[in-house]
Amino acid sequence: MGSAGNVSLSRQVPVRHEVDVFVAGGGPAGVAAAVTAARQGARVFLAEDQGCLGGAGTAGMVPAFMQFGDGVNFLAAGFGRELLDRLVAAGGAGDRERDFSCAIRAEVLKRVYDEMLAEAGVDYTFHTRLVAVEAEGGRVAAAVLAAKSGLFAVRARVYVDGTGDGDLAAWAGAAFEKGDASGAMMPGTLCSLWAGVDWDSPDRSRRQRERLADAFRDGVFTHQDPHLPGMWRVGRTVGGGNIGHTFGVDATDERSLTAALVWGRKSMLEYQRYYKEYLKGFEKMELVATGAILGIRETRRITGDYVLGIEDFRRRAVFPDEIGRYCYPVDIHPSKPDAASYAKFEEEFRRDLRYKDGESYGVPYRILTPRGLANVLVAGRCVSADRCLQGSIRVMPGCYITGQAAGAAAAMSAAGAGEPDVHAVRVPELQARLARLGAHLPNFKG
Repeated sequence: MGSAGNVSLSRQVPVRHEVDVFVAGGGPAGVAAAVTAARQGARVFLAEDQGCLGGAGTAGMVPAFMQFGDGVNFLAAGFGRELLDRLVAAGGAGDRERDFSCAIRAEVLKRVYDEMLAEAGVDYTFHTRLVAVEAEGGRVAAAVLAAKSGLFAVRARVYVDGTGDGDLAAWAGAAFEKGDASGAMMPGTLCSLWAGVDWDSPDRSRRQRERLADAFRDGVFTHQDPHLPGMWRVGRTVGGGNIGHTFGVDATDERSLTAALVWGRKSMLEYQRYYKEYLKGFEKMELVATGAILGIRETRRITGDYVLGIEDFRRRAVFPDEIGRYCYPVDIHPSKPDAASYAKFEEEFRRDLRYKDGESYGVPYRILTPRGLANVLVAGRCVSADRCLQGSIRVMPGCYITGQAAGAAAAMSAAGAGEPDVHAVRVPELQARLARLGAHLPNFKG
């Protein structure tokens, strides 16, 4: 059959929440934004599509935090420091490195997020998805959500897009970029949980990669993908796998996501064979679970008042409107499973675009403010950056930095007289608030 045509849909949708700040998405950026805004006195409602908060680090089973600090300074300070301290106290984090990267016990992280939202007084529901945005003249009037009870709307003075994919901002009319010049995006990864690992004598991450050539020769893998982030210890005999790639996935297309998830689950059989037959310490491992969601590294990058770029990374940029600083290397996973693509990745990203201890780049407030939208802020993976810088700031500690700032700015803007305008937020006052929250702002002299 051919196209079935279109359906005209017109109905009255009840407004269930009228709040100061609405946050779309309860991943790391959305949680940081919601908690921060509520602590600043705003009435907040957060909608999360999954059955838990935390996004990739919980539902997606990403097994480790990338770095919270630069080896000298704790950069994801304020919300990020509190989150990590609470997680460690609850037994939910593995041994911390000098840069404060560590493994994640996802079930503990879920509870810590729940507790932080409850204590801050954030109203939120799970299994609640953003499905439409009502916007006119550069201002969002309502967000339409779908849940088990049906469709309903939220009206807010300020809207924070923590969807990762920039859905709210894009649907409201914001400009965006996606992928490289040809539209190709980084592959995703379906992360996994494995039992029966002997952590007293396992081959560590470099060895895990080195034996791939032998497995390629023996025909173990469908795709000869030389990029293997590896397995992290997340329990006494449990490993968290950031293994395998789903090439060609576009997380803004449900058909592409479906195909990627099907392949990701199938590919676990190949990685199971590889780890059991080629590496020490993994001979008795067995697959426990794969993530409920695919680990996505790249989709939309919303165009803001400033686009954070690779030259800012190279010059360790300082900005007058800094809301934080960050340092994770530019980490763009090769979009093709071949040796040439991986060699380019190794040369450009593993060797060149990395910092020494104590080095970082500034994160300006202007990357949170979408051009042409007056009452919308973005936080997390979809902030205004070029492809290279998105490859750095996209990880969870980076999301805590931008989420915290978006939450504070949203509360400030919502509390003002007249129609909110996030572009008009007084940056020195925002920086002062962030400093009181514990943010790392070494260049703020207020």
